[in-house]
Amino acid sequence: MQQTILIVEDEPSIVMLLKYNIEKSGFLTDVADNGEEAVKKSREKKYDLIVLDLMLPKMDGMTVCKTIRKDENKVPILMLTAKDEEYDKISGLEMGADDYLTKPFSPRELIARIHAILRRTGAKESSSDLIEIGDVKINLEQYTVYLRDEEIELTRKEYELLVYLAKNQNKTLSREQLLSSVWDFDFVGDTRIVDVQIGHLREKLEKNTKNPEYIKTIRGFGYKLEDPK
Repeated sequence: MQQTILIVEDEPSIVMLLKYNIEKSGFLTDVADNGEEAVKKSREKKYDLIVLDLMLPKMDGMTVCKTIRKDENKVPILMLTAKDEEYDKISGLEMGADDYLTKPFSPRELIARIHAILRRTGAKESSSDLIEIGDVKINLEQYTVYLRDEEIELTRKEYELLVYLAKNQNKTLSREQLLSSVWDFDFVGDTRIVDVQIGHLREKLEKNTKNPEYIKTIRGFGYKLEDPK
């Protein structure tokens, strides 16, 4: 089961950056754009980690962190700050944050910090070695895929496409998004390569390629991987 990270940030451009990189790493995300909403969501839903900005409207990050800890919520918190002052970092940690990251930061450092916090706090990583969707089992460590307990042969690109779809289960993904994320190049006008690889995957996974159970076509947009059960 994928883990969910709550992003608490009021700047839309930073929210987009955080969402893109966190979701690309296999996590689900939720967003709160002010401190009061963050506290409300933390009480309504169990999150696996919170990425919390220090400067927020309605309630600042320090108060949010302190309130969450007063609720006896032990969710790991990674605090973001635009200030490079030791006071803010120490205060954040004293309020109950597990780590801090100073803006500007690289996406690679962000993801590394998230994984490090999850390991440190004993939380089970979302990118576990096994992904199970219906009768399909993907072993990420051994790069193998099983359908009804029988191994199926996939090309490297078919495997990478399936893993990306699986990590974003139930999420509609555009052809451009798949092209950028799986093939590592930007949309240049021809996404037919995505359709071709989807067709190959369906031939190996589906009982009936004309009425697929796993890889659904979202007309006019892209594809979505679902659990038929």
